[in-house]
Amino acid sequence: MTHADPEESISTPTAERARPDHGNDNPEESSPVGGVHIKYLHHCPRQLWLYARGYRPEQRSDLVAFGETVDATTFTRRRDVDLGEAKIDWVTAGAVVHETKSSRTRSPAHAAQVRHYCLLLERRGIGVRGGVVHYPLIRRTTDVPWDAEARSEALASEGRARHVIAAGEAPDRLARSACRGCSYRDYCWGD
Repeated sequence: MTHADPEESISTPTAERARPDHGNDNPEESSPVGGVHIKYLHHCPRQLWLYARGYRPEQRSDLVAFGETVDATTFTRRRDVDLGEAKIDWVTAGAVVHETKSSRTRSPAHAAQVRHYCLLLERRGIGVRGGVVHYPLIRRTTDVPWDAEARSEALASEGRARHVIAAGEAPDRLARSACRGCSYRDYCWGD
């Protein structure tokens, strides 16, 4: 996969990361699933369930603020691509999706998020080639292929996300050790 110059990006106006469902106690199964939904699904289904109902403690999180700073100060020549239900960090010519993460650790949730963006672009008639997750703090990248297997994984993740969102009760908490650094920790554990 070729890593094109961010200046050769396909772009549209920017908006927020995903459309919030503020105050919605029973989100519709047909409501859009964005990249944040997929990332939360893979990180913690309970986090996804709460997020889909408008609970947003991320706005008070120092880690989220740090991530936003990393995103804003890295690859400054690129432009976000707003799909409505999702906002991609940038897409280079040749339809390669790029996502920047402030994490020092690679995560399957990050690749799942990029696969979901590929699926959303493909649904809009764009011939996607794949994606790249950028980790500027450790100066590493992870290539995310886009093929039949990746499409199948993206569709399965989207289906699981819709199932979690539609559930009448919140999924169980993860083990407390898995919640370190999570902005939802106070809600789940009452710390």
